[in-house]
Amino acid sequence: MALSTRVTRGRAVARALPEPPVLSRGLVLLMAVAAGLSCAGNYFAQPLLDLIEVNLGIGTTAAGMVVTAAQAGYALGLILLVPLGDVLDRRRLAVGLFALTALFLLVTAAAPAGPLLIAGTLLTALASVGAQVVVPFAAALAAPAERGRVVGVVMSGVLLGGLFGRLAAGALSELGGWRTVYWVNALLMAVMAVLLHRRLPRLPRTGDAAAMSYTGLLHSTLSLLRHEPVLRRRAVIGAFSMASYSVQLTALTFLLARDPFGWSAAAIGLFGLVGVIGVVGMNIAARLSDRGRVQAVSGAAAVLLTLSWLPMLAGGSSLLWLTVGVVLLNIAQQAGLNSGQHVIYALRPEARSRINSAYMTLFFMGGAAGAALASVVWSRAGWNGISLLGGALAAGSLVLWILERVRAAAEARAGAGVTR
Repeated sequence: MALSTRVTRGRAVARALPEPPVLSRGLVLLMAVAAGLSCAGNYFAQPLLDLIEVNLGIGTTAAGMVVTAAQAGYALGLILLVPLGDVLDRRRLAVGLFALTALFLLVTAAAPAGPLLIAGTLLTALASVGAQVVVPFAAALAAPAERGRVVGVVMSGVLLGGLFGRLAAGALSELGGWRTVYWVNALLMAVMAVLLHRRLPRLPRTGDAAAMSYTGLLHSTLSLLRHEPVLRRRAVIGAFSMASYSVQLTALTFLLARDPFGWSAAAIGLFGLVGVIGVVGMNIAARLSDRGRVQAVSGAAAVLLTLSWLPMLAGGSSLLWLTVGVVLLNIAQQAGLNSGQHVIYALRPEARSRINSAYMTLFFMGGAAGAALASVVWSRAGWNGISLLGGALAAGSLVLWILERVRAAAEARAGAGVTR
C-alpha cells in the first residue's frame, strides 16, 4: 500500500514538472541573428567618423570619443547588466534590453550634436549586452551533448555582427548619410525584440540568486573568479588570446593604409571580411568539444594562434602571407573562445549569467589592453614589433593552458591517492 502511494505521488510530481523547452534550429538561428544585430551597432561609427565629424561640426577628438563610448558602454553592461540573468526572468531581460537598444539607436540616429551622439552611443552599447544574455540562455536550453554547437552558432552571430556592421555602415552611408544605418538597425532590433518575446521560452530560476540584492549579485559575480579556479584560469587564457587578436585588428589598418599596400578605408573594410573564416573554426571546435575533445581544442587553438604570427610577420610585405596569417589567427581565436565557453558553462548551471559576465569582462579587458599596446608598439617598432607583440601574447595563452593542464593532472592524481 505504501509502495503504491509513493508511486502515485511520484507520477503526480512528474506530471507537475514542466516539460523541458525544445530548442529548435529555427530558435537557435533567431538567437544568433538577434545577438549579431545587437552587437553590430557598436561598430557602426568606426568607418563613419569622417562623415560624422563634418556633418556635426565636431573635432577629431570628439568624433573619436564615439568609438570609445561604444567600448566603455559595452564593458559597463557586461559587469552591471549581464549578471541580472541569474535573478530576473531571462526572457524578459533579453527582450527588454533589445527594446532599449532599439530606442537608444533612435536617439543616436537623431543626435543633433556631438554630446548627444556620444551619450546615445554609450547607452546603446550598454543595452547591447542583451547579446551576452542570449548566449547563456542558449546554453541553458541546449542539451549537454550539443551545448558547444549551440553556443558556437550563437557566438558566430556575434562575430558576424561585428564584421558586417562596419560593412553595412559604409554601404548605407552612401545611400542616405551616416545616420541611415542607425535608423535601419533600430527597426531591426525592434523586430528582434518582438520575435524573441514570442519565441523564447520561460526558464525556471534555480539556486539562491533570486534572493540576492543587486549589490550582492555584483559581489557574487566577482567572487566567482575567486572561488572557481577553472573560471579564473580560462578567463585569463581568454584575455591573453583576445589581446593577441586585438593587436592584429588594431595594427592591420595601419599596415594596409601605408606602403607597400596603400589601400583605401573601403578596401581595408572589405579585407576585414576575411575574418568570417573564424566562424568555420568556431563551429568545428564546437563539434569536437561536444565529443569530449574540449581540452585538445583549447591546446590546438593556442598553438595555432601562436604560429599564425609567423605568416603575419612575413605579411608585412606580402598580401598572400598576410591573408594566410589573418585566416589562421581568426580560426584559432574563435576556436579558443568556443572551447573556453564550453568549459565555463559546465561549472555552475544556476550561475551561467554571472559566469559569462565575469569571463567576458576579463576577455574584453584583454582586448582593450592589446589595442592600447598595439598603438604604442606600432609607432615605435612598426609591423615587426607588432608581430612580436602578438606572438608573445598568443604564446602567453599557450603557456597558461599548459600550466592549467599540469595543475589539473596533479589534482587528479591527488584525488586518486585520497580515494585509495
